[in-house]
Amino acid sequence: MKKAVRKTDSPIHPFTHSPLFIALWLALLFLPFKGLEAAGILFIVLFAAVSMLNMFKKYVGTIRLRRSDFKKYLSGRIRIKLPESKTRSIALTLLMAVVVMALPFYGHDYLIDIAVLSGIYIILAQGLNIVVGFTGLLNLGFVAFYAIGAYSYALLNTKLGMGFWASLPLSVMLVTLSGFILAIPALRLRGDYLAIVTLGFGEIVRLVLNNWDSFTKGPNGIGGIEPPHIFGMQISKLGHFYYFIIIFVLLAVFIIRRVSASRIGRAWIAIREDEIASSSIGINTTAYKLYSFAFGAFWAGLAGVLFAAKMQFVSPESFTFMESVLILCMVILGGLGSIPGVILGAIILVMLPEMLREVQLYRMLALGSGLVMLMIFRPQGLMGGKGVSFRS
Repeated sequence: MKKAVRKTDSPIHPFTHSPLFIALWLALLFLPFKGLEAAGILFIVLFAAVSMLNMFKKYVGTIRLRRSDFKKYLSGRIRIKLPESKTRSIALTLLMAVVVMALPFYGHDYLIDIAVLSGIYIILAQGLNIVVGFTGLLNLGFVAFYAIGAYSYALLNTKLGMGFWASLPLSVMLVTLSGFILAIPALRLRGDYLAIVTLGFGEIVRLVLNNWDSFTKGPNGIGGIEPPHIFGMQISKLGHFYYFIIIFVLLAVFIIRRVSASRIGRAWIAIREDEIASSSIGINTTAYKLYSFAFGAFWAGLAGVLFAAKMQFVSPESFTFMESVLILCMVILGGLGSIPGVILGAIILVMLPEMLREVQLYRMLALGSGLVMLMIFRPQGLMGGKGVSFRS
């Protein structure tokens, strides 16, 4: 008897991989900006480049085989064991750690500021990765938890005079509780309906913050927020705040990695793959979904507190629906359920618009085109595994 095999990735029409389609599509996008002549030149260049790339891909297998044979020959002649992939990975990680830790010594303030913002978004995207990547629940209002965390610290600091370390646990607990409360009615729904409910929650939070003038100061925002203090020293310099953010990023990655490898993490992945099968083997799917929402909201609240402490000002304009879309793009770009992939996706989507600021007219066009190309050629993300997709 043959077993039924379920494909998790939707098939893509072969025409979308053709050089003609790709070159024509990008040329048409470029047409309104530079005219017919420039679009025609771009079409010819892209058609030739993609055609050559497709020809090269045919010989990749042969090149890899020859490379493997050469390694075997070399190891037999020299009698030296070639470095394992794990050793190379450790060496690369150490090199990246040195570069990251030394950034304030050789980078200018603008680069450090972008790196700090990338660190905040890494924590935020890791929180959404728990909900979307591990559990498979599409949340389009995740920015609401980010906003609640930021405004909680801002209000506790400006109205009650509480410092960063006193406000941090209270703010994070409030955000975690709000995620738990939202999950109770929302998890009765699935797929698109769940996405619409979370989207509505995000808009409700933004409108409340925007219209409750007596409490949140409305669209004027809240200013004068104090930065953190450590041993009586104020962390106001950009370089100091950079290392402060790095500590929280490492803490978030360590804890999320440990949880994902635990029984709870395996239950989340089982629910993502097949909720009915998970329930049939004794997994309390409702409880684990509640854990997922609350745990993801925890990290969003932490990112919101760090954002308010860094900017020393918060306003509703920082927490729009497009912010939720950007965070979701970070998770999808890096790979659903991949912790290193989400880090890479957050860094790319924070730094790429800044790198393209000189060509401001085209940067969103380039960013959108890149995401579409990624979804065509690598739908699982840059570092994601195969077979990971949203489920309704």
